[in-house]
This record gives sequence, structure tokens and C-alpha cells, in this order.
Amino acid sequence: MILLKDILAVITPLQIKGNATIEISGLCIDSRKVTTGSVFIATRGTAVDGHEFIAKAIESGAVAVVCETLPSELKDGIAYVQVKNSLEVVGLLADAFYGSPSAQMKVVGVTGTNGKTTTATLLYQLFEKLGYKCGLISTVQNHIHDKIEVATHTTPDAIAVQSLLSKMAEAGCSHVFMEVSSHAIHQHRIAGIRFAGGAFTNITHDHLDYHKTFDEYISVKKKFFDDLPADAFALVNADDKRGMVMMQNTKASKNTYSLRMPATFKGKVLENSLSGLYMNIDNVEAHFRMIGTFNAYNLLTVYGIAVLLNEDKTQVLSVLSDLHGAPGRFETYFSANDNVLGIVDYAHTPDALINVLATINQMRSKGQQVITVVGCGGDRDKAKRPIMAEVACEHSDRAILTADNPRSEDPETILNDMETGLSFAHKKKVLRITDRKEAIKTACALAQSDDIVLVAGKGHETYQEIKGVKYPFDDREVLKQSFELLNK
Repeated sequence: MILLKDILAVITPLQIKGNATIEISGLCIDSRKVTTGSVFIATRGTAVDGHEFIAKAIESGAVAVVCETLPSELKDGIAYVQVKNSLEVVGLLADAFYGSPSAQMKVVGVTGTNGKTTTATLLYQLFEKLGYKCGLISTVQNHIHDKIEVATHTTPDAIAVQSLLSKMAEAGCSHVFMEVSSHAIHQHRIAGIRFAGGAFTNITHDHLDYHKTFDEYISVKKKFFDDLPADAFALVNADDKRGMVMMQNTKASKNTYSLRMPATFKGKVLENSLSGLYMNIDNVEAHFRMIGTFNAYNLLTVYGIAVLLNEDKTQVLSVLSDLHGAPGRFETYFSANDNVLGIVDYAHTPDALINVLATINQMRSKGQQVITVVGCGGDRDKAKRPIMAEVACEHSDRAILTADNPRSEDPETILNDMETGLSFAHKKKVLRITDRKEAIKTACALAQSDDIVLVAGKGHETYQEIKGVKYPFDDREVLKQSFELLNK
């Protein structure tokens, strides 16, 4: 039995109206999910104010309400808890309600613009193979040991994430690896989680539709490290010029990794080819199945985290050498006659696209052409649209601009925005095909023997969102089907 007063002990309410010694059955921030015995927490979002749904929540069975402003009329038998900021207390209350699950496991958060999913997924795979039961919270999938749950956000809302952590603790998980997005940090979705460590991959131009300025985006990422406890570790990419900024005010132990300079964990790429990476990590040479310099950083991050979690260095490298990474991250496919290489990657920021294309260009042989299919999402940062088109043209032989997830926007408007970044010379090697399926088919048809087709932007996603509707669409399946058509 959980009493309201027990979970309120972890926060400092401004005032409590009504009886707090009542039994509660759950927490909700969505009035549509309220059931009998629930505590409804009214939060102020970017589009909706939960205070407007307090009456509806009570009608649905809520026995208590946590809010910033008390309703003008207080109903008998309902407990009202006034707080300064509802968003800040959701995670704390959820942690208390679920019995502080993160304190029972080693939870490691990975933040940064690019590499979060691959790093968290590799950590999950690594530690499972090392014999641990692990949890994974990521953009692609959530894992509770060997059970998979569908992921809807990079980091779920504060109640959902504590519920997930609770299930992981109940399943006997000893480690949890989770992506920590800037939205989640800013919206306090990770409040209440006891982190054993945090890692920073890199930071580039992204999410400015939400954060407004790059400085604010950096500041939000930094807050994750500011809030780490003294007994945790912080691990940052020393090759990113903002890596050390992340650790300026952290109480956690400070650690770095680098491919270019002295660091706690030092790596060097000895060979980078389509057969994988050959690296020197902490003076040990190892071969990895994964491809590209960006994956060299991901592998080094994973290695550093594992060592900081007291795993054996040699065993970590041995297991890492056989892992493949996350779905939709530099996934490779060959046409039936192996003459054309197709690559599907989630790269949806200028920096991520540069990294993928730089990797391809480093590995391709003389005469191989690179054809890139790329778009930009609707209702998101418009400033990166012309940059994405410019990057695709600058680093490819041909580029096809197409729809991504246009959401509520007209895809033609998005493509118009992308084209503003093209010089006269670049426009000569660009095709504009709004239908994404046709764009991928055309890229494959244009490819000659040994050419490379990159389909960027959606990666693991299995839908295309148009006018509020998610239609089934998988770049990987369309690419494979396009290859099959070429061989008929």
C-alpha cells in the first residue's frame, strides 16, 4: 500500500489541502490515462496546460491533484498539493512511488547530438554478453533484459521512465543504459534517477526549433553533468571543443576519451575499410565489425564506460570486436550481384551527414560514385535545411532531395528551403523527387557497378509521418526492394 504522504516526503509542497493519508494507485500527467485512485499531476507544456484538465481527471477517478495553481473550487474528498513547478516534481514523485528503482541498479546516461543510440545499444549488447541482465532505454527500442518494448521517445516521460526502471529492477537487471536527450533534461524527465555515470558524445547544430539558441542547447546538455552525484563518473569526448565545458561544474569523477590527444582512454584508427575498423585502444590492437571514424568514437566511449564500471579491459575489447551496433545506423546492403552498396543511416543533422559521407569517401575506391538520398523533417529546425542539401551535394557525386517526415508541413516547402543552400554548380547534380520511395528507386537505378547509394535521415524508423498520419515506410525495405527490381 502506497500512501500519498509517503511520496510527498521527497518534495517540498507550498501547501496541501485535504487528506494526504490516502492510498494511491498510480501517477498520471495525461488526464486521459487517469484511473481510480490516481494522482493527477497538472503540468504546463509547450502546447497544453494540464491545469485545464483537473476537473476531468477527478471525474475519471483521481483522488489527488498536484498543481501549481489551485482550482477556484476544491472538491471534498480530493487532496490538493500545490507546488512551485509541477514538471520538476514529476520524476521525484515517480521515483518515490516506484521505490527508487535506479538506486538498485547502475544506470548510465549517454547524451550528445550524435552517437547516443549506437553507444547505448552497444553497451547493452556488451554487458549482456558479459553475463549481466541489462536494461536499455533508447530511440529505437527499450529492452528489459531479453524482453523488447516499443520506444516512442528518445527518453520517455518521467513517470514512464521510472515505470520502465521499476520493471528492469524487478527483472533482476544490474545495469541500465539510456539515451538522455536535451528535451528530457530540459523537461525534467530524468529527475529522480540516480545515475552511476554519464557520457557525452558530441554537440552540433540540432533541436534549435526547441532550444532557440545553440548556447541554450549546450547549457541544457551541461546540466546533466552538473547534476551527477559525487560517486558517479563523467566521461566526455575531449576531441569535441565543448567536451570539457560539460565537466566544468560536475561533482562526478572526470574522465576523457580521444582519438587525437592524450586522454583517460586513448584510441587510434589504424585502418578504416568496408570490412571494419582496426584500432589501437589503450595500447591494445583490435579489429571491430563496425565502420567509420564516428563509430571509432562510439566504440571508444563504450570501452571507457565499461572500464569505469570496473570491467576487464581485455574482455571488453574481445566482446566489442564482434558487435554490430544499432539498427538503422550505417546498415549496409548489397544488390544481388554485389555490384552496388546501399547504406541506410539515421543521419538527420548536418554534422551526422558529414560524418557518414566522410566515412564513405574515405573508403570508396577510384571511380566509385556516391548517390545520396536525403530530406528534412517538417515542424523542426528550419535553419539546417539548406545546410543538409549543401552537405549532400558537397560530399556526393549525385544528390536526390526528397521528403523525410513532413509532418504538418507541405513537403514541397521543405524542399524549397533545402534548395536555397545550393550553389549553381551544386544544382547541376541534384534531382528533386518528393516521393521518398521513388527517390530511393531512382538512386538505385542511377547507380552503376560498384557505386554507393546512401539513404539518410530515417534509419530505423518504420513509418513516414504526413499530415498527422504515420504511414508504413522503411528505408531498409524500400532499398532492398529497389535492388531486387534492378535484377529482374
